[in-house]
Amino acid sequence: MSNQFKNVANALVPLALFSSATACAQTQTLPAPVPDVRVAAETLELAEAEPSGPALWQVSDEDTTIYLFGTIHALPPEIEWFDAEIGQALAASDVIVTEIEVDEATEAAMQQLVLSRGVLPPGTTLRTLLSDDQSTTYDEALGKLGLPTNAFDQLEPWLAGLTLTTLPLLQQGYSTDAGVEKVLIDRAGEIDRGALETIEFQIGIFDGLSEASQVQFLMEAAEGIDEIKPILDAMVETWVRGDADGLATLMNEGLTDPEVAEKLLFSRNRNWADWIDTRLDSPGTVFIAVGAGHLAGNNSVQDYLAEREIPAVRVQ
Repeated sequence: MSNQFKNVANALVPLALFSSATACAQTQTLPAPVPDVRVAAETLELAEAEPSGPALWQVSDEDTTIYLFGTIHALPPEIEWFDAEIGQALAASDVIVTEIEVDEATEAAMQQLVLSRGVLPPGTTLRTLLSDDQSTTYDEALGKLGLPTNAFDQLEPWLAGLTLTTLPLLQQGYSTDAGVEKVLIDRAGEIDRGALETIEFQIGIFDGLSEASQVQFLMEAAEGIDEIKPILDAMVETWVRGDADGLATLMNEGLTDPEVAEKLLFSRNRNWADWIDTRLDSPGTVFIAVGAGHLAGNNSVQDYLAEREIPAVRVQ
């Protein structure tokens, strides 16, 4: 993995893994529901002016409309991003589809699964997998977070690394309760919900990495511990004003490891493009909300849709 990957992992990792790393740091509660307000899909007009606000795309045929919206899994509560265009698209939809199911039952199952797959076998500790130099760097990172050096000794390197990318955000005001998925689910009311992936699949992405790759990921997180929040702050600012190209640069330029890029982004983007292609065969309106990195840069979901001659038109 590249040295820059440590800075973007918190925004690109699958939702299940980000939420699970957060659960290792603190307990979260679901936001209160708000009333369901519905409008017809045809009332949302394509943007004629220069798009502004978080980017929203539309894929459609004669009887199906699919909205594509890029998310950030955790945000400071004071960030205002939900606007009329997003609200109209969501209200017009028959179903909201996220990477995984977003509810209390899934969160509970997710935490149990991560802790069963993210814990080292008896007799092995995280520190035994690190060299002396790596241990020194790792200890310094934990110290900056106010944690004892043995805080994650029982965790596999991938889960310890994800937790290191999450804790600085939580300590400085970010929250998954304010994350885009939970806000959208909250605003969606009683419309149907769907998911593109399972928690088992998402956890398997990182758990399936070699030990060497997991340790490297952990060390990159430790080495960049001071830069995680400033980088995500820049991503959020770029995302809020709808600069998709700028967001692609910030989020994807660090993915120089072909294996990681393929597993984390590209293969999943192809799968989702296939899902959208198939879904266009059924009438209705769908609101898809996935990590913003999947809708930005080369080999995005939109790129794979274009290969199938399915245009994605930006409506905001």
